[in-house]
Amino acid sequence: MHMGGVYNGQGGRCHRADVPCPLAVKVETEEPGRHAYSLDTHTGIFTHTLTSASVTVSQSLYSHRYYSNLMVMEILLVRQVTSEEPITVKLLSSFTPESKDIAFESGPDYKGGRHIQGKTTSAEVPGGSCPTVHLIWTPIPATLTLLPEQGQARWGFILVVANSLDTAEANFDEGLNLMATGSLRPSHEKAWKELWLQSKVEATGSESLCKALIGCMFYLLSAFPSIHNTSSSFGGVSPGGLSNGGDGQDYWGHVFWDQDIWMYPGIALFYPKLARAVLEYRVGTIDGARDNAQRQGYKGLKFPWESAVSGREVCPEDIYGQQEIHINGDVTLAFQHYLYLTEDLSMFTEGRGSEVIYGVADYWVSRASWSAEDQKYHLLGVMPPDEYYYNVNNSVYTNTVAKFSLQFAVELAALLCHPAPKEWQEVAEHLKIPFDQESQYHPEYDGYIKGHPVKQADTVMLGYPLGLHMSPEIRRNDLEAYEPVTDPNGPAMTWGMFAIGWLELGEADRAHRLLEKCFKNIQGPFQVWSESSDGSGAVNFLTGMGGFLQAVLYGYTGFRIQKDCLAFSPLLPNDISELCIRGVNFLGSQMDWLLRKDEVCIILRQMASCAGNTKPCDLQVVLRTSGTKIPLTPGQPVSFPREAGCVCKLASMSSCWPF
Repeated sequence: MHMGGVYNGQGGRCHRADVPCPLAVKVETEEPGRHAYSLDTHTGIFTHTLTSASVTVSQSLYSHRYYSNLMVMEILLVRQVTSEEPITVKLLSSFTPESKDIAFESGPDYKGGRHIQGKTTSAEVPGGSCPTVHLIWTPIPATLTLLPEQGQARWGFILVVANSLDTAEANFDEGLNLMATGSLRPSHEKAWKELWLQSKVEATGSESLCKALIGCMFYLLSAFPSIHNTSSSFGGVSPGGLSNGGDGQDYWGHVFWDQDIWMYPGIALFYPKLARAVLEYRVGTIDGARDNAQRQGYKGLKFPWESAVSGREVCPEDIYGQQEIHINGDVTLAFQHYLYLTEDLSMFTEGRGSEVIYGVADYWVSRASWSAEDQKYHLLGVMPPDEYYYNVNNSVYTNTVAKFSLQFAVELAALLCHPAPKEWQEVAEHLKIPFDQESQYHPEYDGYIKGHPVKQADTVMLGYPLGLHMSPEIRRNDLEAYEPVTDPNGPAMTWGMFAIGWLELGEADRAHRLLEKCFKNIQGPFQVWSESSDGSGAVNFLTGMGGFLQAVLYGYTGFRIQKDCLAFSPLLPNDISELCIRGVNFLGSQMDWLLRKDEVCIILRQMASCAGNTKPCDLQVVLRTSGTKIPLTPGQPVSFPREAGCVCKLASMSSCWPF
């Protein structure tokens, strides 16, 4: 078991601390039985069912969706035959109150609950504090007995994990109260129900796609905090989620660009509070990012390639932290899209988001080198997202994301009446974006030889998510140059980016064939993703799920988050007859979208005040080709023939088109 934000080890040895789990219990009956396992994604409950001739045992486990410090195990015994004999089942525990990372000692029992407490053995940074972990749990007996007069009986066991005694005791009190009132499971199920009512993605015509989408949303949401408790304790999202990340496993539980570029976009479209939690995590690491930049000899902020709690670089290999600097622009892009989706300026003022944006801009200015030869700024000695290459100059992805983050810094400064250094705009305007005039495509970096192997999506991400303006011909040339040389055994998120590119060009079935490659990374029966198609790499690979989800949410819809609008350009492949996306959150309003082959239907679900305004935002649909303007009224469906367009404020006619 792991706890968010609790790591052990210094620097490159930093990893998620191993926390022993008192609920690690195996159920056995006295007679042979059949085992079955189920995961209910509507309620977030995993159940092991053991059925014998005399009894059915259901062992349910869940991490409480509302009270995020609380884990629950419930055991239900149901008599299968009429008998006056008691029925006993064994509970075999593998729990020991020990950890290789935390020095635990016993604490006094609390209201019948056992208690251990301890600190990690090594701080993340020299002189730093070691986090404290408290566990309080209801004791688990060696056996449970169904009495002769009982047809069935249920037992509940709770575990609280917290970083202070006060929090642990308060959560244990809450757990006991919920058990006493019969509200433990209902309150958990209610919280999940609220999440699913807010959003849902359903495809008609492909059962495998539907299952994959449900799995992606469920596992991504499981990795994010409760919408009722998005406090600063949120420790970010690692490629393997919170369930993985011990010493040397699944990237040690560190947070990468995976969070900001791959997982965030699918969540931000529906859940502004959860999106803000991601940004607040990055704000909490500002001091570490400043230290990283200074250690490299630069100004501003350098977000770590691998992040834990402090924001200082914890990557075990120095070269990634030194050279994979595109992480700075990836972080900025998440902030930019949040502002465009919500107009929530408080995130950038009281929330200190502006410090992130300005600090990243200062870093780019100090990191860039002026070349008198071509009168351009260069970024030298970098590693692109394609990690097969390093110490290269002018990675086209890195330079593009740097250019756009500088431009956003200028835009935000104007919005907040902050004096922007002229160097921000100057470097943005003159930063080299590699382009091959003869082949009319973007080489991955200076000196890249066309046709050389590529690890993962890199240059093809210029079109999406970065939004670099280019002609359809150049977009096609980029896709055709890199698709055949991309490692077929590379990480799972790659093919979603290629699919989005082909959808932009109107080739839905070609996109669908690429997206189908992702299904090799999905392992049955619970839709668990592996990083590579052969089952190797990080598991459960949320990054791959994020890329897959974006291919549907931003590919088939054509959604693009623009400064003044949410643009769309829908296109479905032949084997999908309908795509329903519920709960798209834009400027405080929620919309349900139904896409068919030749028709789009939108329902404005509810109206709310825009951030900073006292009156609701009135929204309209503006269609690109016909110029038709359709006001959106709460509760009234709006249908129109399939066409590109945008949703924007009624008061403004946006000229921001995705292509």
